[in-house]
Amino acid sequence: MKRICFSCVMLAALAGCGKPAASTPSTTPSSAEGIAAPAAFDPAALLAAPDRDPEDVALDAQRHPAEMLRFFEITPGKRVAEIAASRGYTAELLARTVGPTGEVYAQNSPAILERFAQAPWTARLAKPVNARIVRLDREFEDPFPADVKELDVVLDVLFYHDTVWLGTDRARMNKAVFAALRSGGIYGIVDHHAKPGTGLADVETLHRIERDVLVAEVQSAGFELVDEAYFLRNESDTRDWSDSPRVAAERRGTSDRFVLKFVKP
Repeated sequence: MKRICFSCVMLAALAGCGKPAASTPSTTPSSAEGIAAPAAFDPAALLAAPDRDPEDVALDAQRHPAEMLRFFEITPGKRVAEIAASRGYTAELLARTVGPTGEVYAQNSPAILERFAQAPWTARLAKPVNARIVRLDREFEDPFPADVKELDVVLDVLFYHDTVWLGTDRARMNKAVFAALRSGGIYGIVDHHAKPGTGLADVETLHRIERDVLVAEVQSAGFELVDEAYFLRNESDTRDWSDSPRVAAERRGTSDRFVLKFVKP
């Protein structure tokens, strides 16, 4: 079994925020504020639910969940999935958003479950609000059963870089996501910016990945990059440190992050 990095899995539970980037990306960007959401969808009411865990509420300032849900078009009734659900912060947001008419599939690899997430993930799934989540204990290369098809959205939040140092066959993983989505379905990825030109060199030491390298990998599976949001940018980040609980100290949750929306044609 491949080893798992405790600090890196913890990393998937937190994120930072910042200002929009001044540089021009490879695709035409838009801010999360410019994304229209159905009138019936109210992220503010969802986030204010009194039964949310205090730990989740504390993460909201760093994760910007309302912007994320809008940007990736998560709305009531959608069929959605998450790769590397970890302790389930995002998976629960998905369940609360899609409601009783939607479906949520949440994948964790056996290594993550055994080393880190089994107890907190199991406890979260016992909450009534998460009864609609379908738990998937599967490897990253084969994240969904064959009958999981025509999904509207698949998310990978702050974990794509981990699949690199864990030795995942990412081409196979991305193709599996492609196959599970409907035509027009969204593959949403959030991750930590590495310095330009570093490629995959920092995926284990700094838990960062170069944006353009990730984009190329996902596009190789047939996806099109159609949009990018900046609500998790931090231009002051030097990108030479790891935003992990063991080393980040007061900088915890402030790393520069990219938010990418890919679509299956």
